[in-house]
Amino acid sequence: MLRGLVKGNNAFVPTAALRVAVGGGVDVAALLVTERGRVRGDADIVFPGAPVHPSGAVRLSAAAEGDEAGAVWLDADLTAVEEAITRVLVVTSTDDGSLRDTPGLSVRVVGPDGSAVVAYEVTDAGDETAMVLAELYRRAGGWKFRAVGQGYADGLTGLATDHGVELGEEPEDAPPAAVAPQALPHASKVAGPPAQIPAQVPAAQTPAKLPAAHPAAPGPGPWPVALDLPVPAHWPYAGNVFEPRALEGSGSDVIDVAGLPPGPVLVDLAVRTDGHTAVWTLTAANKEKDLLVNSGKKDWQGRLLAVVPLNGRLRLKLTAAGPWHARVLPLAAARRLSEDTLGSWGPEVLLHTGEATDVAFHYRGDSNFIVDSYDLSGHEDPSELPDHRYPYINEIGRRREALPVPGGTVLVHVQRGDGPWRARLKQPSAAVAWLRRVRD
Repeated sequence: MLRGLVKGNNAFVPTAALRVAVGGGVDVAALLVTERGRVRGDADIVFPGAPVHPSGAVRLSAAAEGDEAGAVWLDADLTAVEEAITRVLVVTSTDDGSLRDTPGLSVRVVGPDGSAVVAYEVTDAGDETAMVLAELYRRAGGWKFRAVGQGYADGLTGLATDHGVELGEEPEDAPPAAVAPQALPHASKVAGPPAQIPAQVPAAQTPAKLPAAHPAAPGPGPWPVALDLPVPAHWPYAGNVFEPRALEGSGSDVIDVAGLPPGPVLVDLAVRTDGHTAVWTLTAANKEKDLLVNSGKKDWQGRLLAVVPLNGRLRLKLTAAGPWHARVLPLAAARRLSEDTLGSWGPEVLLHTGEATDVAFHYRGDSNFIVDSYDLSGHEDPSELPDHRYPYINEIGRRREALPVPGGTVLVHVQRGDGPWRARLKQPSAAVAWLRRVRD
């Protein structure tokens, strides 16, 4: 018979292989702690980057047929928990506001026969972003469940340090230097004379440095420019280096930029509007070709992936009401994926350089979210993108999805996404990686 608990209550549960369901669409982890209330090391943290404890007693698992939608499942075989472990903490955290804003935050324990044993619904969450939701603990030769509901104002960092997680030192790598925002011209023309296209740079040479830019926050530019961004090794577009080309206008127009190296480029675009925004590529005959944007969102913003034809002239048709700002950038200015959470809004182009992994996305919009990728390893034509695209995400509404990417150099292309989203690389089992998953 299911027993519903309130905060602070406890009840005996079977000493058996149990399943724990956490509702609310939050991140879930488990800490296995000793009688001192502390983990013995990183291995005692079970989270998506390390989903199974070395003992095999506790693991994050996929939902089974018939399980409640949206729940995260944790398997806890209490018969296999090491003697040194006295408590298994069920930990939850969110990177989407605070836990107060999380509907349906709850935990439920299911016995070996599939019946619910005990449950706890959180009704008093506050501004915290992390919480010890519940715990399974040893008592009188058996195991009990306690409804804890202890939130942490300092987030996952405070929770982790309270339980002996060694955070280590922050990385020494500093973000790219930035300069003050540059003023944009007051006409729908390219700012300044066309830049000279540099000669092709062999991949074996020292990577070039190139200017870059990306929106710092939603809303029309101008945007800050990050300097000295390195080109990745084995980069097929090493010769496609040029100064960012800034444009400005109002209402429907043609974004026309000549003197560019043929090949893929980035187009930062922000439109101050209450109506419809659409962008097409144009053929040499001024015919609409590829639809890049079709949005009814207010004050639209995004970063588009476009290919400059062999004549070196990029032409995009913009349909919009209101002022707009744009900047054309080299492809190597794509934002780098890492273990840290990267936040953005709308279409975007991201760059992964490293081993095969998954890119975890958390989309908080209500429209289509479409992501695909291009493997650049072995690609040699600087005037084109590779023909083959890897598996992609195509979902509607708020989602948590993972995109597998191969090792090497990969472009991850967010084609559609009228809303905020976050992305990060899934990482190996390290406490710092676990903490950084929800850090801003």
